Amino acid sequence: MTENKQITNVFIISDSVGDTGDQVARAAAAQFLDAHLRFSRYPFTQTISLLDSILKKAEREKAMIFSTFVDPKLNQRTKTFCQEKNLKYFDVLTPAIQLFAEETGLTSSNTPGRRHSLNENYFDKISAMEFAVTYDDGKDPAGFLKADIVLLGVSRTSKTPLSLYLANKGYKVANLPLVPKTQIPEEIWQVDRDKIFGLTTTKEVLNGIRRQRMISYGLNPDSSYADMDSINKELQFADDLFKKIGCLVINTANKSIEETATIIMESLD
Repeated sequence: MTENKQITNVFIISDSVGDTGDQVARAAAAQFLDAHLRFSRYPFTQTISLLDSILKKAEREKAMIFSTFVDPKLNQRTKTFCQEKNLKYFDVLTPAIQLFAEETGLTSSNTPGRRHSLNENYFDKISAMEFAVTYDDGKDPAGFLKADIVLLGVSRTSKTPLSLYLANKGYKVANLPLVPKTQIPEEIWQVDRDKIFGLTTTKEVLNGIRRQRMISYGLNPDSSYADMDSINKELQFADDLFKKIGCLVINTANKSIEETATIIMESLD
């Protein structure tokens, strides 16, 4: 018989997109691996009537509430309701806004979504995302000369997801998969080595990732793609190239995309 698992409902309510509250809630929840959580996001909640309907639903589901309101009326309404109904409530933004107000002596604009406005940085990110897609997997070697960051690595070292993550930070990223006995584009040798980052991993991690990938495709996991001898040759080929270039090498084994990206951004800074 299947064991009944207690599910905790988590509501993220915002008068803007709700990304900030969602990220804070999920970052905290990640510390509780055995918890069974259901996240529900309610963005652009900008009227009392809409907020009240969401709060009544939260009461029925005994939900925890994370809010990112900049409108004091909505914020107070949520706080009062949660106190009266004994619901767990975390106000993500207000303490930080008050801190800045005290330090600067200025008054908050109380404008929802200021972080998401269509400013120059927003369009830079869109442009960087398009760049990452265009120059993914060495499709056009010309991209290496235009890029802020060039990623080199054997297959399954997170080149593409890392490129997209860095693009979301505004960096133009091009990447190249490394395969033994293939010609390295001449453009690579023209790039400032401080912009080039070699991605490597351990043979055990790479073998495990590749075997799972083959299985998910319904293919033989013992193919040459996942063969240990082939993996060793690929990693050695990559390591020899990294030494010739003199670039920073990052072992991505057991590192998250965020950790690897942070190392790269700090190196550039």
